[in-house]
Amino acid sequence: MSEQVDADAASSLARLVRDEGRAVLATLARRLGDLGLAEDAVQEASVQALTTWARDGVPSSPRAWLTAAARNRAIDRIRREAVRSDKESAAVRMLEGEPEPVSPSAVNDDLLRLVFTCCHPSLAADTQVALSLHTLCGLTTPEVARALLVGEGAMAKRLTRARQKIAVAKIPYRVPPDHELPDRLAAVATTVYLVFNEGYAATTGDDHVRRALADEAIRLGRLLLGLLPGEPSLQGLLGLMVLQHARREARVDADGGLVLLVDQDRSKWDRAAVVEGTWLVGEGLRRTPDRPDPYVVQAAIAACHALAPTYADTDWRAIVSWYDVLLTVQDTPIVRLNRAAAVAELDGAASALAIVDDLTGLEHYPLWHGARAELLHRLGRPADSADALRTALCLPVSRPVRRLLERRLDAVDP
Repeated sequence: MSEQVDADAASSLARLVRDEGRAVLATLARRLGDLGLAEDAVQEASVQALTTWARDGVPSSPRAWLTAAARNRAIDRIRREAVRSDKESAAVRMLEGEPEPVSPSAVNDDLLRLVFTCCHPSLAADTQVALSLHTLCGLTTPEVARALLVGEGAMAKRLTRARQKIAVAKIPYRVPPDHELPDRLAAVATTVYLVFNEGYAATTGDDHVRRALADEAIRLGRLLLGLLPGEPSLQGLLGLMVLQHARREARVDADGGLVLLVDQDRSKWDRAAVVEGTWLVGEGLRRTPDRPDPYVVQAAIAACHALAPTYADTDWRAIVSWYDVLLTVQDTPIVRLNRAAAVAELDGAASALAIVDDLTGLEHYPLWHGARAELLHRLGRPADSADALRTALCLPVSRPVRRLLERRLDAVDP
């Protein structure tokens, strides 16, 4: 029992360091103008924090402690250079000075600056995604590689090239002027959406929900909508995140285990968030009468779930219809997989399995195998269901998802 307590304490400490380190990185990157140096300094400070806090206890202001430690590490690194450029010398002077006051405005938000840096148009789209997952979500290089189905070595090179390009091209750590915002919108929205996804359903680690990460994505979504009020894609994005996160208290049990939608206690859902999210969906739909927006349509699907009093009352016909609309603007294997889950409820497991088995490119996606396992189980094919579960368990998943898959395997293959 004591070993489990120690493990849980270590996991909680690591989570605190990781979440606070994200904000520290954003501030340090701005002040240094060098993402690579800032990442190295924050990483060293995080290692120091894990040792010191485990021994002496968590300080009253963890972020201030990490900021000071990372700043000192950065200064040490710069001073170790035999020859320093004027920029590096200026960075030392800036870091050694008094901390700058934090402004609550979007334009002066450090993390938002980092979002715009990660998804700068001079970087390739796939690089923007990789850099965002690594920098903003705190995923390790192997985790990013697995998430994007890329080799670890290739991903490491991609991230290194991205940092070098940021440095060589002198990509600024700032929110661009208003006239440049529309050109950055798609990339920025994608970045915030990916950050939220990792917070909503972590791809690795001990927790299914990384609440601090999801909260941060929603905060960024609010700032972005403040920059471009009335922009339907941002209304849809924020509405989608708010509606999904409204279920956070019901999505895990007391032991951190995953609770599926069918089993969730809906009285735990945040009704104020549901109201807000539904209003945002309505506004987004009103502003996109001719061409559907992917975020608005996904938010409409989330609203169908959120407004159903019980799982049995869910309007699956409406959900399938919304997925059909989504496919006209975002036809991807993941969208088709999610649509299949709704088809299973509307038309039965056989119809859904035909859709799932027709998908390609998801062989390394554990939830595809998990969905097949569920459908095969419903169709009375336990041996095939067990095979699909074993395949899913061979792929990287978070601990709560692994526990769920293992329980299902025990049930179909006792």
